[in-house]
Amino acid sequence: MASTDPSSSPSAARADSHLTSSVLADNPSGMTLEGTNTYLVGDPGAESVVVVDPGPAEGAEQHLENVLAATGGRRIELILVTHRHGDHTGAVDLFASRTGAPVRGGSPDWCRSGAPLVPGERIPAAGVVLTAWHTPGHTSDSFSFALPDDGAAGSVLTGDTVLGRGTTVIDHPDGTLADYLVSLETLISLGDATVLPAHGPVLPSIAQVGAMYREHRHQRLEQVRAALAGLDPAEREAASEAELAQRLAGTVYPEIEERLRPAVLMSLGAQLAYLADKG
Repeated sequence: MASTDPSSSPSAARADSHLTSSVLADNPSGMTLEGTNTYLVGDPGAESVVVVDPGPAEGAEQHLENVLAATGGRRIELILVTHRHGDHTGAVDLFASRTGAPVRGGSPDWCRSGAPLVPGERIPAAGVVLTAWHTPGHTSDSFSFALPDDGAAGSVLTGDTVLGRGTTVIDHPDGTLADYLVSLETLISLGDATVLPAHGPVLPSIAQVGAMYREHRHQRLEQVRAALAGLDPAEREAASEAELAQRLAGTVYPEIEERLRPAVLMSLGAQLAYLADKG
């Protein structure tokens, strides 16, 4: 059944916190959930806004019109991208050309008239200050943006590092589980900041959500260890990482849908690489 909640409509803006709202891109899928949340960040009294994650190339013209409508006539001062994946960056050039705003991201590949982000950098724009935290793991160039003045505990735009529902895929080998676990600790240190994910609903307390993600990752690692122990040692030693991932997929992820198998194999590859590095 289709949702009757107007906030789930790709054309409707959703108020997420005191300093943010979002517009949902029309790109729902098993990987993107309802679609990509494009955030508008700024003080309500400011004359400009910051856009975070312009969204995919498909449907970009209509999505841009929806975002412009959601600004209420305010100027788009800056565009930020959380990471390189196309459902976040596909509309970068359209947004940049139509608004004249510079684009910044962790990778220079997605910067337009703007410098790459610096870890820990404070970015003053649209009457607010965002802190850019490098949170690799999902991808090597993943960044999260903290808004410490957004409500009593602040908020943090997590990109795909933490989702509103489900768990994050490690885009192995570019993303690594070792980096991801460190990034979770970075986010957990932000305390009860509201979670503003690129996919799915807003969540309370990044510390609580991050701790749940951390526990889940360690549980999966234990499952992979147990599954590896069940293999013949000679076969285990002779198999490549990709072959091991294929063999373990049905054991570690027995409930997975076939359409999500590529994501499962990436996650298993990341887990196997992590365990190999740990000896």
